Amino acid sequence: MKELSKLMGYRSDVKVVDATLRDGGLVNNFYFKDEFVKELYKTNIRAGVDYMEFGYKASAEMFDENKFGKWKFCHDDDIREIVGENESELKIAVMADVGRCDYKKDIIERKDSPIDLVRVATYLNTIPAAVDMIENIAAKGYEVSCNIMAISNAQESDVKNALETLSQTPVDVFYIVDSFGSLYPEQIARIADLYMDFAVKYGKKVGMHAHNNQQLAFANTIEAVGDGVDWLDATYGGMGRGAGNCQMELLLGFLRNPKYSIYPVIQFVEKYIRELKEEGVVWGYDIPYLMTSLTNQHPRTAIQFIKDNRTDYTEFYKEVFSQE
Repeated sequence: MKELSKLMGYRSDVKVVDATLRDGGLVNNFYFKDEFVKELYKTNIRAGVDYMEFGYKASAEMFDENKFGKWKFCHDDDIREIVGENESELKIAVMADVGRCDYKKDIIERKDSPIDLVRVATYLNTIPAAVDMIENIAAKGYEVSCNIMAISNAQESDVKNALETLSQTPVDVFYIVDSFGSLYPEQIARIADLYMDFAVKYGKKVGMHAHNNQQLAFANTIEAVGDGVDWLDATYGGMGRGAGNCQMELLLGFLRNPKYSIYPVIQFVEKYIRELKEEGVVWGYDIPYLMTSLTNQHPRTAIQFIKDNRTDYTEFYKEVFSQE
């Protein structure tokens, strides 16, 4: 049974990370109006959110800048147009995918950048490359986290080896990432215990990034809180790839930390998230995402199913389960 103090009490170490622009950008190719981004930044400040993730540091040599909005690339000057000198307690984050970021060139010295935190995203088979990125980025003066993706497909021994390797680096936080939205709270509890063992041993923090394929993103996030996980990802209205993420409004409503305020979040969701949905931007729980999560598959086939405006759920069921 969880300690009530970890679930119900005030914990000063908790950090809330807004991933709306980054994970949400995956459903509209990062085409956000400047007004949306500026208001999201102001709302995060008013709500007491700790970090705002602006998007990716993707390589312009790998991705055509004419086919994506600017938050796919997060040029420092574009961030500065939104935050100026960022004279607030809110910190600025970006994500850098292993193999998709020219980090030696595109991530400059921290003293010259508006960015505070770089979140390195990796699969288990690219951990060596992630280590090189972490060491390079940390040496430039940034805070660094490492998001280990698709953890539901991993062998425990491989996860242990990865955490041991990452623990030897200057990484600040390792993240549990339920990429396929296939994990249940009981599984999160076991995984969190494993991550916490390494975090305590090596002086690191643990984070949680959940997807909502089975409508468990919020449940899995608060499960992680009860297990001692401190860094919590959420998005406004749950906006994110496929089924989306843990909703910011749910998370701040749950946390007992007096620094957080839910009212500005509700205001933003009412005006800006509702507007996106009215414009036809699609995300959120749907039957196809349930099917891919039950089979522990990447939701790309479910995303395509919805893009194609298909409604033949039973046929998709047969397609998905035939791939097991």
